[in-house]
Amino acid sequence: KSAGKEISEDEGRIGGAFEKKENPDFLHHRIAVFERLYNKKQEEIAAMEKEVIKITLPDGALKEGKAWETSPMDIALGISPGLAKAVMVAKVRYSRRLGEKQQITSGQDEFDDMEEEGIDKGELWDLTRPLEGDCLLELLKFDEPEAKMVFWHSSAHVLGECLECSFGSHLTVGPPVDPGFYYDSYMGDSHIEQADLKTLEAKAKKIVKEKQTFQRLVLTKNEALELFKDNPYKVSIIKNKVKDGSLTSCYRNGPLIDLCLGPHIPDTSRIKAMELRQATTAYWLGSDKNDSLQRVHGISFPDKKMMSEHQKLVKLAEENDHRKRGLEQDLFFFHPLSPGSCFWTPHGARIFNTLLAYIRAEYVKRGYHEVVTPNVFNSDLWKTSGHWEHYREDMFSFQDGEESEQTFALKPMNCPGHCLIFGNRVRSYRDLPYRLADFGVLHRNEASGALTGL
Repeated sequence: KSAGKEISEDEGRIGGAFEKKENPDFLHHRIAVFERLYNKKQEEIAAMEKEVIKITLPDGALKEGKAWETSPMDIALGISPGLAKAVMVAKVRYSRRLGEKQQITSGQDEFDDMEEEGIDKGELWDLTRPLEGDCLLELLKFDEPEAKMVFWHSSAHVLGECLECSFGSHLTVGPPVDPGFYYDSYMGDSHIEQADLKTLEAKAKKIVKEKQTFQRLVLTKNEALELFKDNPYKVSIIKNKVKDGSLTSCYRNGPLIDLCLGPHIPDTSRIKAMELRQATTAYWLGSDKNDSLQRVHGISFPDKKMMSEHQKLVKLAEENDHRKRGLEQDLFFFHPLSPGSCFWTPHGARIFNTLLAYIRAEYVKRGYHEVVTPNVFNSDLWKTSGHWEHYREDMFSFQDGEESEQTFALKPMNCPGHCLIFGNRVRSYRDLPYRLADFGVLHRNEASGALTGL
């Protein structure tokens, strides 16, 4: 997630001139810098004391290893080769860590911080990364939600390599989603067409066959700026989101080097099936005032049968798309003269009203009181609620006449209006809990293409 208050609006258009080119020159610079820094880091790790550590598995089994040498993959191989092939990532909980834990940020937030309310939920850990002390070790297969996200995150890096090597794209962010992944990249005025997706898929297959390993490297802020100096988007993220004096990290697979917290799967050969489904337009920092980006969506699996099952589900979902069924059954439709808004036909209105009646009955059961509130409010209300500061651009607003200084807006949510009802007279603690329900019509100024039906 590159968006955030740390990056100011004046960094919205930073892509500049773009030349579509295979294997761009910046790859050579980046690889040279990475290899210099990586070799130095490996020398430091090799010089560390290889103290004996105790590794506890979930079933209570105890394994011995050496700090800065034994990896989760070594433990998996020691149990069985089949397990080593099936696991995607490790999760580690340290009871005794040699040296201090490094606080690292990529500024891209691929995964949420695993520590919450003082509870150690463990660190997701590369299978090939040496362990750093006594720990409880879990080995996660693809069926675990966290392992899926790591797998799809690694697949996004494969896609990033395809984009850089095939088109010379400037990568921005490429996170995992559920299911699948995407990567946003800057290509000037160029667009990715359907034929380009096949080119990218063919490149991805080659990358998978090359069995490219994922190599992790911890960087200082200045080292990261040197590494990514040719990519204005990565530079913006590093400058604004990585604090001075703190550390960040990157990963390399093949010629791709990407700013990233990780972790990743051991190598690209784990990806047995990949499909790039579509290319759409996105915007840097999520604003249509900024650089236009090309977003490529993909899905991948460690088994071809899983891909076949997924494709069947996608086809079934397309056949049962509610927008298609709505037209076929004459329930509702959409019209370009009121984009994003639904027109309910008589048949659809009957279903709509039946749903309202059901919800009203549920409100009564749960102690809610139904109210009716206006659709338009003075901007002072939205300033109090905080919407004006954070979501003004996503609201429909207008002036009360040409010379008026008053601004009004269509309500994007009901709660602030309910606060006015609550504050309309003196309340007692005996009034609590005070539950209000509202079938108000809400309007939000969504970006074009963001809405996909009801």
